Amino acid sequence: MEEFITRFSVFLLVFVRVSAFFVTMPLFSYRTLPSAFRIGFAFFLSVLMYTTVYQGTIDMDAEYFMLILKEAAVGLFIGFIAYMILSAIQAAGSLIDFQMGFAIANVIDPQTGVQTPLVGQYLYMFSLLLLLAVDGHHMLLDGIFYSYRFIPLDQASFGFADPDLAEYVVKSFAMLFLIAFQMAVPVVAVLFLVDVALGIVARTVPQMNVFVVGFPIKIAVSFIVIFIVIGVIFGVIQQLFETMGYVMRDVMEKLGNQS
Repeated sequence: MEEFITRFSVFLLVFVRVSAFFVTMPLFSYRTLPSAFRIGFAFFLSVLMYTTVYQGTIDMDAEYFMLILKEAAVGLFIGFIAYMILSAIQAAGSLIDFQMGFAIANVIDPQTGVQTPLVGQYLYMFSLLLLLAVDGHHMLLDGIFYSYRFIPLDQASFGFADPDLAEYVVKSFAMLFLIAFQMAVPVVAVLFLVDVALGIVARTVPQMNVFVVGFPIKIAVSFIVIFIVIGVIFGVIQQLFETMGYVMRDVMEKLGNQS
């Protein structure tokens, strides 16, 4: 009985980190997935990982509750980093929608339950399909598995005291806006030229109502440009998936740093 309790304590720690990771990570944390499925998947994944990530036993003492809090914090933080990287896609859609005039026409994202821009939601849904097509969901599961190499199960403290961690997260967050601008710049640049042309027309032909004519023109031009550069945008999104893996690995290294 005592051996069962000590082994169950190890499994419980594994289950806490995996289930906390599923709360914030992309794709597996969405509301359209039933809670029973997510809990069951986290449970069976923890069973598979249990005998691999830690071979010893852990006693249920006062320090054990600190380990539970640590595992929950690690899982939530790593999943949040992955979600933050993918939010660059919706940021790019927001830039495009603002130039198109669709900024006021947001839709409710059924996955997260928040308002998102139209083009941003379009790009985000197709990026999730691309993530599945390139086995990105396997990369995310590998991330939570290999996190035990950087942050051991029996390590009560983790590297929030590392001064480089906050700086690295801020730089990664700033990099997202650069990636979002790279995805949106073809459409934004063309729409800027359209605005310049409409301004010239408004000065040369004052009788023309530019606001009435310009709105459908900008929408039509935007869709044409998106159709032309959609391959380039998804190429950037695929590189974004690789960046997500690197950032998750670096964050786990810094979290496991006890110095």
